[in-house]
Amino acid sequence: MKTVQGDAELLTETRHGNTVAYGALCERHAPAARILAHLIVDGPAGAEEAVAETFAGILHLLRRGGGPREAFRPCLLTALRRTVHDRSQGRRGRVSAGEADAPGPWSPFVDPALSGLEHSPAARAFLSLPERWQLVLWHAGVERAGPAEIAPLLGMTAGGVTALTHVAREGWRQACLRAHLAGTPRQGCRPVLGMLGVYVRGGLAGRESRPLDEHMDGCAGCHDAFLELADVNQSLRVIVGPLIAGSALPGYLAALDGAGVTGAAGPFGRWRRAPASRRRAVAAGAAVGAVSLAAALATVLMPVLTPVSTREPQAPPAAPVPEPGAPAPASVPAPAPQDPPSQPLLPAPSPAPGTAERPRGPAGPGAVAPPAVRGPAPAPRLTVRIDPLGALVRSEAGIVAVRLRNVGAGESGELVADVGLPDGVTVLAAARRGRAVAVIRPVGTVDGWACRAGAGGARCSRRPLAAGRATAIFLRVVVSPAAAEGSAPSVRISTAGIGVTARARTGVRAAGAPARFATDGRVVTSAIGNTLMVCASVAPACRAARSRGGDRRDNDLWEMGPLDQDRDPSTRSSSAARLALPRTSRVVWAGLYWSAGAPADGRIKFRAPGDGGYTRVRAERVTERELPVGVGYQAFADVTRLMGRLRGTYWAADASLRPGVSRHAGWSLVVIAADSRRPYSQAVVVDAATVVDREHGPARIPLDGLTPTAAPVRVDLVTWEGDADVTGDRVTLGGRPLRPEAGDRDAGNAFDGSAAGAEGTGMTFGTDVDGFRATLGRNPVLQVSTGRDVLLFGAAVVRVRARL
Repeated sequence: MKTVQGDAELLTETRHGNTVAYGALCERHAPAARILAHLIVDGPAGAEEAVAETFAGILHLLRRGGGPREAFRPCLLTALRRTVHDRSQGRRGRVSAGEADAPGPWSPFVDPALSGLEHSPAARAFLSLPERWQLVLWHAGVERAGPAEIAPLLGMTAGGVTALTHVAREGWRQACLRAHLAGTPRQGCRPVLGMLGVYVRGGLAGRESRPLDEHMDGCAGCHDAFLELADVNQSLRVIVGPLIAGSALPGYLAALDGAGVTGAAGPFGRWRRAPASRRRAVAAGAAVGAVSLAAALATVLMPVLTPVSTREPQAPPAAPVPEPGAPAPASVPAPAPQDPPSQPLLPAPSPAPGTAERPRGPAGPGAVAPPAVRGPAPAPRLTVRIDPLGALVRSEAGIVAVRLRNVGAGESGELVADVGLPDGVTVLAAARRGRAVAVIRPVGTVDGWACRAGAGGARCSRRPLAAGRATAIFLRVVVSPAAAEGSAPSVRISTAGIGVTARARTGVRAAGAPARFATDGRVVTSAIGNTLMVCASVAPACRAARSRGGDRRDNDLWEMGPLDQDRDPSTRSSSAARLALPRTSRVVWAGLYWSAGAPADGRIKFRAPGDGGYTRVRAERVTERELPVGVGYQAFADVTRLMGRLRGTYWAADASLRPGVSRHAGWSLVVIAADSRRPYSQAVVVDAATVVDREHGPARIPLDGLTPTAAPVRVDLVTWEGDADVTGDRVTLGGRPLRPEAGDRDAGNAFDGSAAGAEGTGMTFGTDVDGFRATLGRNPVLQVSTGRDVLLFGAAVVRVRARL
């Protein structure tokens, strides 16, 4: 026998004049409304008045035939935010004619800071759904309530809720696809969009999904649509959540979880246990107007928020919040004091960079006053930095890093990071596609973050951060040729009652080396390589040069020919290099670089330890430059998936090369690996095929985004066309010269034809893979220069020890 009425039945009875039914709705949903009110209204009295006025306004609409039919919670939260806004504009107690006369579904109220959100395909899809579907998607997808908690709101069993949730999610996917198709996509996108629903559900075979993969690789619009459909809950939280609850969504959800408020249960169950006369008084008060309802609600709900005590109730002491600019503990790196604060992405006061702002209203879960305690409860305190890694260079892809630390004594709430990117800089979302549902992952260290691109940047969310812990997000971005030089990214971190903002000290640059990959953790970095060309003469001087002897150790002095070491008749050139990492290391990322003084064809063969044969590798990026002998190139490919066991000998073969005097050809493997025995570090790979000579000047490589302290740093450089007997090649970091660890070990001639790990060759003509050790300063800039030679700087992998 059914004993619980769903929201739809209670709303219908309210429209027919049953005030007791409306009292039941108030009992069921007032706790959530009060949580949101305490987050967006200053002072508990103002929050109570706003809640009372909102309930009275909705009752007024219901009795005129308007208001919600089933989705009461989304309507209530939207109406509450509209009430607070109207009160701030001096329009208290007014109901617009449009609202009063509209019998259909409610309309959203969008924060000015989030303007345009309602026009996104995900939001339009949600608003187009039946209210029953909106209800279950809001509670299951955004508030993360379980079927048993949602069942009373729908007046059905938990099993029925599970089935309805599945149907509603699929309905939202179809509505989202219709919204994308209604946006006049390109002609080639229509068939792809039409297949995305089946594709996301894993209903396509490999041969059927391949054309979609290829199309989405080159179509940002279809790729974005795929990301929306792949993770319904994440899309609902990122788009629909702020549409309903506004910028206070993170605090609202954290407080909701802490209070256990979903359906008819929770710590506010005391309202249910109140005498029936009091509950009738609430409904009657709502019927006669906002003022009477406020008084009635006060008599019922105010005791819930008052500590049980024989003494006069008092507000609890607020958790200590550091004053803006207060120094962080000595053991924790704080953002540089000159960092200017960012403009907030969500409406809130702008605190000093990297410091927590004072929460509105009482502290604690749900932003409601906890019982009196003897001392302040442990509170989180967040510091944050945002930096480009390497450099954000026009017309190039790059990486933006957000690093967050909880230096307080208590765990934070759920974290939301709103990353704002300057005009001309956009996020490149990455996902794994195929038959399975996609997993959206940032670059490098993921650490529980889930991100999606949005207008003007990205929004990322993560579970709470424990006291004393740090976390990081790395977002891949692309910079347009028209991006304004100096424009910098910003970030706002939101959690329960706390907001932190920061702006990067550096922004878009005209030149530099953008980041290829980055990660934080207990990692080790390494770079190995070898040449693919040697002097082809049988003269004793050539044999001596190949062993690093004699006085003719330059490719400029010899007719250069292919080196073929592998005894494989199918290859024309080949060489090997050994990677000596600990056996317990696990690959995090591996990139293969190769270069030659010849036109590029973008192909090379690669063999890892234990492989039975070569794998053909196609370059992801090829950059050609003009060298003294003509055109030359550098190519790159991500070979992480080809890495098995790390330790051992690697081979490369058959890169595009051209024999002749002054010619070079070679390769390098750059690796980042996890090793639990290593200290916690920040690691970044930057690359740029940059010509260095007297005409072009030195290559300046800003290492933005690394810890600006006097910390030990390891640098491995990949450089082409260095000559052992042409001196004057120098590497400096922060103006201090660096000495290579191999070759001739001459700080005045760093690039001398030596490559770490090279096997079977003493002189790696024109190929330099060199390691350096140094100390990182506050404004680290790596500089490569030459006095007499012509170099092609290729890549650098940098690892700096950081505090955990």
